[in-house]
Amino acid sequence: MKTSDFDYNLPPERIAQTPVEPRDSSRLLVVHRATGKLEHRTFRDIGDYLDAGDLLVANNSRVIPARLFGRKPSGGQVEIFLLHPLPEGRWECLVGGKGLRPGIQIQIDIPDSDQTPVTATIEAEFENGSRAVSFDQPVDDWLYEAGHVPLPPYIHETLADPERYQTIYSRVEGSVASSTAGLHFTPDLLIELRQRGVGIDFVTLHIGLDTFQPVKVEEIDEHPMHSEWASLSSETARQINDTTLRGGRVVAVGTTAVRTLEWAATGAQGLDPYDVEACPWKRTAAFEGPTDLFIRPGYRFRAVDAMITNFHLPRSTLLMLVSAFAGKDLIDHAYQVAIDEDYRFYSFGDAMVIL
Repeated sequence: MKTSDFDYNLPPERIAQTPVEPRDSSRLLVVHRATGKLEHRTFRDIGDYLDAGDLLVANNSRVIPARLFGRKPSGGQVEIFLLHPLPEGRWECLVGGKGLRPGIQIQIDIPDSDQTPVTATIEAEFENGSRAVSFDQPVDDWLYEAGHVPLPPYIHETLADPERYQTIYSRVEGSVASSTAGLHFTPDLLIELRQRGVGIDFVTLHIGLDTFQPVKVEEIDEHPMHSEWASLSSETARQINDTTLRGGRVVAVGTTAVRTLEWAATGAQGLDPYDVEACPWKRTAAFEGPTDLFIRPGYRFRAVDAMITNFHLPRSTLLMLVSAFAGKDLIDHAYQVAIDEDYRFYSFGDAMVIL
């Protein structure tokens, strides 16, 4: 298939700039794969489509304040975007500014703080344009005073409360973007689902900046999928496998949970994701490490029975993933209906549950 097959026209006013309040008042498009039927609901109604014995699996990664601002010795402003930690306390970063060769030092801005000034040093430049940066103080000591939570490039409004870009269950720091399918859950909604007999468990996948990048090659099979760190515990694997054996459904909250679960069902067991049969008694196995699983049409899902997701960017690997799960024609139809019905798109937008 070609990348252009996953393009669509979205009116700019459909891109949500702010989150709704309360979280679970967002709209919910219900997609039935078996019949092609679509329903228009509110997210707080999600329990009507979950059964006792089902298991929600969500990504508990937390967005770090990865945007830093500082100044070069000449006084010029510099932006540093933390991407991934490297050995010896260094970080891979995107660094915006001219003349930033290795050896240049940058003083980090820490407004309204008694914190000792922090100095960043450019150590090396990588082939992809990012840089290795070291800091003269442990990052954990000052990051939350100096850093800013990054928002996606298509959001132009200032977020009054940074916690609205975090899920209520985010715990493990490391992402530079939110698992936005989970933004719709409230504490009361989670309590209600538990009371209905729906289980809730968590995986971790630290979302990188590449999640916003469109696929740039025309043949999707030639796309070099980015790698992200993920983990699934032995206890969570047991819960998933037990749910399946009891006849319950595994419902992934977001595409990052989908990728983590599907990797746990294939690559984590040394199996080729595109060339294995599902194991009915050991659906997933625990793992911790990088995953670069690229799910596109033709992939056969082994760990996920249903998914909750938002509406994704054109030409993105995320749109390809949901098309693989529901079928491209049904997703194309659902997206056009969502546009016609004034649904809100992308990170702060409305949700879809695919059954």
